[in-house]
Amino acid sequence: MAYSFHILKSEILEEFQERVDFNVMEVLDKIQEAELPTDHFDFYRSVSSVYSSRIEGEEIEFDSFFKHRFLNVEYNTDYTKRADDLYSAYEFIDHAPLNLDNLKTAHGILSTNILPKKHQGKFRKNPMFVTNNQERIEYVAANHSVLEQEMQKLFSDIDQLLNSELDLHETFFFASMIHLVFVKIHPFQDGNGRTARLLEKWFLASKLAEKAASVQLEKNYYVHLADYYGHIRKLGLEYEILNYGLSLDFLLMTVVGLRTQLDNE
Repeated sequence: MAYSFHILKSEILEEFQERVDFNVMEVLDKIQEAELPTDHFDFYRSVSSVYSSRIEGEEIEFDSFFKHRFLNVEYNTDYTKRADDLYSAYEFIDHAPLNLDNLKTAHGILSTNILPKKHQGKFRKNPMFVTNNQERIEYVAANHSVLEQEMQKLFSDIDQLLNSELDLHETFFFASMIHLVFVKIHPFQDGNGRTARLLEKWFLASKLAEKAASVQLEKNYYVHLADYYGHIRKLGLEYEILNYGLSLDFLLMTVVGLRTQLDNE
């Protein structure tokens, strides 16, 4: 199918399809068949919340968070509050249509204990530089003067995809591409990584319904954290000169991670 995108890219879709050499639906079905210790959605929302938080440096452990949410074990509020907020955002997307206004609402929920109220769910009005552990600039995000325009482009493309019949390869390709484009725009003061991973899951849920809940993309990114950041980094230093032709390794991470997840179930 030919797409008329404003900002998403599809040039390497065919190469992506060639690299996915297994039956994705069969793997998804087998993952869903695994026995879970609690409600399907509660369990996987917890996995998403903990590992997306851990990517951002939170020290929350899955076992502790699970006990906190479902066994009423009490912990210091500071230990659980950001993961709790992220859990609430994942609950929100279970019933909210994927659109720009709802994305801002989701960001407001997950950033409750990250940002002041005035910045929750609001696009930044300042330049944004992403730094690494060596305190060096790793990436220069989209200029604040074009954020509204770029996000409108992104959601115009997302709307096109939501109204198109996609096969499984296309679904996983574009879910990861949406994640990547969003994180490169970096529209919020903070919480962009958490929001990008939530957005990827949201798109999958829009296409795969309840099967998407069991896709542990956040845990997979955490387990392969060096690759996660490395694959994002290789597109380029500045927003205006990004090369999405170099994004294949990133785009394959979630779908290829399904086989590892199945082996570990």
